[in-house]
Amino acid sequence: MSTQTQAIALSGSRKRWLKDRIAQIGVTTGGILVLVALLLIFFYLLYVVKPIFDSARVEPGPEFSLLDNTAGNEQGLDIGNTVLLGVEEQNELVYRFNDKGEVNFYSVPENGKRIYSFNIDGEVTSVARSISDNMVAYGLSDGAIVVLSPKFNVSYPDNIRTIQPEVAFPFGEQPLVVDGQRRALTQLSVARSGDDFLAAALTASGAGVLTKFAGKENFMTGEVELSPTQVEIPGLPADVDQLLLTPNLRFLFARSGNEVYVFDVRNINKVQLRNVLTMNVQGGNITSLSLLSGGNSLLVANDNGKISQWFEVTRDGKREFTFIREFEANGAIEQITSEVNRKGFITASRNGSLDIFHTTGGSRLFSKKLAGDNVSALAMSPRNSMLLLLEGNTLSTFHVENEHPEVTWRAMWTKVWYEGYPEPQYVWQSTSGSSDFESKLSLVPISFGTIKAAFYALLFAVPLAIAGAVYTAYFMSPGLRKVVKPTVEIMEALPTVILGFLAGLWLAPLIENHLPGMVILLVMMPLSILLMAFAWHHLPKNIRSMVPEGWQCILLLPLVILVGWMSFAFSPVVENLFFGGNARGFLTNELGIGFDQRNSLVVGIAMGFAVIPTIFSIAEDAVFSVPRHLSNGSLALGATTWQTLTRVVMLTASPGIFSAVMMGLGRAVGETMIVLMATGNTPVMDFSIFNGMRTLSANIAVEMPEAEVNSSHYRVLFLAALVLFVFTFMVNTVAEFVRQRLRDKYSSM
Repeated sequence: MSTQTQAIALSGSRKRWLKDRIAQIGVTTGGILVLVALLLIFFYLLYVVKPIFDSARVEPGPEFSLLDNTAGNEQGLDIGNTVLLGVEEQNELVYRFNDKGEVNFYSVPENGKRIYSFNIDGEVTSVARSISDNMVAYGLSDGAIVVLSPKFNVSYPDNIRTIQPEVAFPFGEQPLVVDGQRRALTQLSVARSGDDFLAAALTASGAGVLTKFAGKENFMTGEVELSPTQVEIPGLPADVDQLLLTPNLRFLFARSGNEVYVFDVRNINKVQLRNVLTMNVQGGNITSLSLLSGGNSLLVANDNGKISQWFEVTRDGKREFTFIREFEANGAIEQITSEVNRKGFITASRNGSLDIFHTTGGSRLFSKKLAGDNVSALAMSPRNSMLLLLEGNTLSTFHVENEHPEVTWRAMWTKVWYEGYPEPQYVWQSTSGSSDFESKLSLVPISFGTIKAAFYALLFAVPLAIAGAVYTAYFMSPGLRKVVKPTVEIMEALPTVILGFLAGLWLAPLIENHLPGMVILLVMMPLSILLMAFAWHHLPKNIRSMVPEGWQCILLLPLVILVGWMSFAFSPVVENLFFGGNARGFLTNELGIGFDQRNSLVVGIAMGFAVIPTIFSIAEDAVFSVPRHLSNGSLALGATTWQTLTRVVMLTASPGIFSAVMMGLGRAVGETMIVLMATGNTPVMDFSIFNGMRTLSANIAVEMPEAEVNSSHYRVLFLAALVLFVFTFMVNTVAEFVRQRLRDKYSSM
């Protein structure tokens, strides 16, 4: 070899080596960047999700005395018993209503300076606060009540926010007569719903009266006029310790010791005693009744530190109050208050312990000794960010960080007994039009829907894709394979939104209107193909030889078209003959099987159509790549073509076939647009093929645009994305492990 030839060969080797190194570095760098991107996605999801699992935190804030010391000396004034304690939304002005008819407002930034006071006229004999809003009703010695509420006027003089407090009269300054006989009111409970107002009271003579003030807007003046209706409360016990009305003006609770009398007061002219319940827990006695936000749940506090939750449950066609769950505080309950627009509550025990609970998750979120043994009032701010605690004459404030109390592991992954539900259930319902809505953020229904959708999609796609791949790679002629394989693979380029559109607007109504035909098709298509194969096998050899080897599948096209047409053509006949002309009604009424137009069958067909190209392409390559000497050797030893396929080719190609199925599963689990458009997006726990579902990916796509940033709903949606990410990662990891084991097992063949 000449020197010039050697130099050219050496130069070519160096270029080849350089290209190989560049390609190796590029592939390695790309792989590393993919891993880094996946890790960044994982840690970002974890960063967004982490706050929902943080514990509640309570930090001490300013504290000050409520005594009027503007003159410079404390005189030990009696501030009375607190009826209503609260703070406005900005946590700047504290208000306090006492049992003497005095109302005071204090400035937190100015160290508790009293900035406004108000006193009502008349002799106060009883007092009550409304649960649903900040209203206080003072019962007077003449059988009338005065209703007050705090009001804050916000202005911006010189671009500085100024909050001016005052006392408002929701029903006018004129007292409302509750007892027509003008007897003093010794106990009182009030509630408001819209323009209607309801008052329940005990008089000095021991009688119980219920007065409803029906509000009606005056057409001329626009003012709301109240029309009173008074009735006696029948069946009241001799000793009543507490009266409590629900905000919806539906129930009146009268507590006598450990017994609670439940009255139905929806119809003022037909008040009736529903039942008498013993609500104390074992080993304890009731100290007070309270209502959770929304007024649907009754909280029963006991002197042994236990609080029980009760609400109405429908059983055997009747609704009755039922014990739901129990909470335990660190000591006998002294004070209890509910959070605003959330299903949580706070208790103060006699030993000074403060506990924060949330009913949906059945959890205690915080517990710590923060006060002494003389807590007389407890209140939470409207945004649930400040806690007020009155001990003696000293008002203490606490900053509360408890943004996501409704999100607990138990609430997301176990059955929860929600308000109004007949039993504990898995429910996803993240939003509602009501501010008193109880968030239902169980991930079980949408995780179940994800698995259900993937199962039916693979049930449809795997047999067709693998059987087609095996036939194409092993039996089909090379000329036909060059047409079929690219045709199937190009199906993957079809946008899934188009498939979802066709499935939702064309396929779903088609299946609904031809349900018997679809069942006939699913049964007759494989049977007809088997009969065709049997008939072909018994035809004379000279006839079979007329069709070139590997082209026999073309003969099935007319059969498939004919069977499909006949199935749908005979569908109305079968429906009229066996199902009275309404197959869907027969399923629902006779068999008790629900039927949704956009159901799992539609999703399985549509998503299976999208998954088939992925599984087919990878499986076909795996089967086609089996070395020919293996199959030729098997045939040479006397094995049939079928034996060679099942015992040599399929085993050798099994790692690739398994990878194809796993790739299809990953595609099905992550699919969004098809399940979004082809299902009812109903998060139900039902494996029926005739019902729909909601998947993790579709749920994120539907609700993320409307979720408030950093809210519990927003973060739980990110948690759903994290669950989907971890699930696919685990499936792919297991798939790779199994594939490698299969490869090691059959690589020696």
